[in-house]
Amino acid sequence: MTRSTALAGLLALSTATSAWAAGQELNIYSARHYDTDEQLYADFEEATGITINRIEGNANSLLTRMQSEGENSPADVLITVDTSRLTRAKKAGVLQSIDSDILEERIPANLQDADNQWFGFSARSRIIFYDKTDSIDLPETYMDLADPKYKGLVCIRSSKNTYNQTLLASIVTHHGEDAARDWAAGIVDNMARKPKGGDIDQLRGLVSGECELSVSNTYYFARAMRKNVKGVSEHIDDIGWIFPSQETTGAHMNLSGAGVAAHAPNKENAIKFLEYLSSSSAQVYFSQGNDEFPTVPGVPLADTVSTLGSFKADDVLLSDVAENLPTALKIFNEVGWQ
Repeated sequence: MTRSTALAGLLALSTATSAWAAGQELNIYSARHYDTDEQLYADFEEATGITINRIEGNANSLLTRMQSEGENSPADVLITVDTSRLTRAKKAGVLQSIDSDILEERIPANLQDADNQWFGFSARSRIIFYDKTDSIDLPETYMDLADPKYKGLVCIRSSKNTYNQTLLASIVTHHGEDAARDWAAGIVDNMARKPKGGDIDQLRGLVSGECELSVSNTYYFARAMRKNVKGVSEHIDDIGWIFPSQETTGAHMNLSGAGVAAHAPNKENAIKFLEYLSSSSAQVYFSQGNDEFPTVPGVPLADTVSTLGSFKADDVLLSDVAENLPTALKIFNEVGWQ
């Protein structure tokens, strides 16, 4: 590092520290890294006069940072993706319960923490995609995907992936631990390859012919309809999708959500921001800008999202699902899901 670079870094840190000590401030630790979120922050600042300061990083790093900072943490709000991470934040003691009639009214009960420590503001459904150019008997449920007839046909991410952890925890919630273990073992047997890459890579596996079925969140596919995603968009018409379990539990949903930090120096501003995220104007950004489902009912969907069609969503309490995350992790280890 050069001396000038080091000085620039110190000046930036000094400026940020001074700003965070000021009055109308809101300090956000965010694990969301989507360009369209910039408009969310800008609109909130314009509407309230509250200046937003942000630290961005991966969820685990932000959580570790908040724990290390303890009571001296400047964090007011933690934003992260998936119920598993929101639950880890709660169990780590870095969030606090809040009272907000607005949030209670607008965010469905199953998409918020039982103790009001976190709230879901956008959702994605984790569904099954398939290669339309091949003729196979398609699965209708998540449990079907473990059927031996699909041996060697399934692409899915690692057990380290939070989306898969929450999906398995939901299966434990609905079907019990033994059935969930059988399902996970069946998926391992049916894998077309060892788990690798992200959700887009599972979709690319369909295009390359490595697999005929894959599991991915809806917004990755919707994004490939909206803009060029190499290895997927040019073959988008060859990929079909299935919202599983429509006759039973409904399609699994996972969240992007936020909570007020346990030692928030600007708690009132933090609650205002969470309430703003539940407003119709903010909810539209989640769909139009990032191809997600708004969690507030009645908010218009982006064209790419509405193209996926209507479906029955699982309305299980995600706070209940979160309680089964340790069991899900144990099962992954037992069945050898890498």
